[in-house]
Amino acid sequence: MHENQAVRDNTRQMDTLETDIAIIGAGIVGAATAYALKVGLKTDLRVLLVERDTSYRLCSTARSAGGIRQQFSTPENIHLSLATLDLVRNLKRHFGPDADVGFREHGYLVMASADGAATIRSNAAIQRAHGGDIHVADSTALAARFPWLATDGIAVGAYSTSGEGWADPSALMNLLRAAAITAGAELVRGDVTDLVTRADRVTHIRLADGQSIAATHVVNAAGAWSGAVARLAGAHIPVEPRKRYVYVVDCREATDDLRRAPLTVDPTGVWFRPEGRAFICGISPAEADEPPAEDLDQIDDAPFTDLVWPALAQRVPVFESLRMTGAWAGFYDYNTLDQNALIGRVPGFGNFYAATGFSGHGFQQAYAAGRAIAEEIVFGRQTSLDLSRFSVDRVARNEPVFELNII
Repeated sequence: MHENQAVRDNTRQMDTLETDIAIIGAGIVGAATAYALKVGLKTDLRVLLVERDTSYRLCSTARSAGGIRQQFSTPENIHLSLATLDLVRNLKRHFGPDADVGFREHGYLVMASADGAATIRSNAAIQRAHGGDIHVADSTALAARFPWLATDGIAVGAYSTSGEGWADPSALMNLLRAAAITAGAELVRGDVTDLVTRADRVTHIRLADGQSIAATHVVNAAGAWSGAVARLAGAHIPVEPRKRYVYVVDCREATDDLRRAPLTVDPTGVWFRPEGRAFICGISPAEADEPPAEDLDQIDDAPFTDLVWPALAQRVPVFESLRMTGAWAGFYDYNTLDQNALIGRVPGFGNFYAATGFSGHGFQQAYAAGRAIAEEIVFGRQTSLDLSRFSVDRVARNEPVFELNII
């Protein structure tokens, strides 16, 4: 809504905090932005992180599988991932000798049938050109390298020997946030109910408890709810929550080689990876089969029974004997335009920025995305990576950037 005299009077009467930069959302993207401002760029700007649930129990980060990969078809996605890889590999230098996010550099294996073989090879060439350690092999070579794998119907697969794997998303989120707060950022608990605008600026953030925050710059890092937050300012960001299931399975017959497997993606879209002595697995649903984006404690076993288990048993024969031992669900901040990140200033505003729409890639892209937002605020442009291809402007232009390697 646009600020009128009545609202301005109300602003003076309310308890108002003043800040240089207010970041809505203190998950990994908001935390990375605050970290970049206070630690990376060492600014003396006042930074407030505004978070409605400081337990983070339901945030996307806490329920992520925590993958880091360079197997994308879009160079910007590769470089976003490489930035996080560099951070994780140098974690103790950034956060101290006790810092640990449990990085398991076990790799990814992405396979295709004959129909997808050319795409795999083309993607791998892009990945290698931009720093990925990616190798392509035919079905015979894959079977020799991964003896637990049945290669029926597989024409080709791309796998990494370094640089890909998974880590603890909450641990990295907490390290970034704690370091930002130690450097002077502040955390405010509150549910954003309104964004007050005047001309081309967001002037105040209203919270459910009646508090008001006056900010020079506002960053929308609200994850799955960033589309709803944008609407409070009259802006359009095509992001909504999409529910995703992760299933936990046990397989007593699994060999030691299988327990060291990379995150493996079947041509059906079914994926699995080892997790301690267990395995986790899942599949992204077809658009027509999207589950209701509600109640994360409500788990539907049907995708596992109907899609995931049959594909796993066909691809890894010992998985015929697996049993499901648990499951969880989380929300993607799903960009309905093209399932790629939206990073930068929101069109029509001089001080409103977005870092959202990661569509399942937020853990591995947050660090560089937050840095890009911080650079735009401080320098007026991105200086570390050119992520202009992911600008929010492309929404109004209806210019999607399609990623060919979606998992």
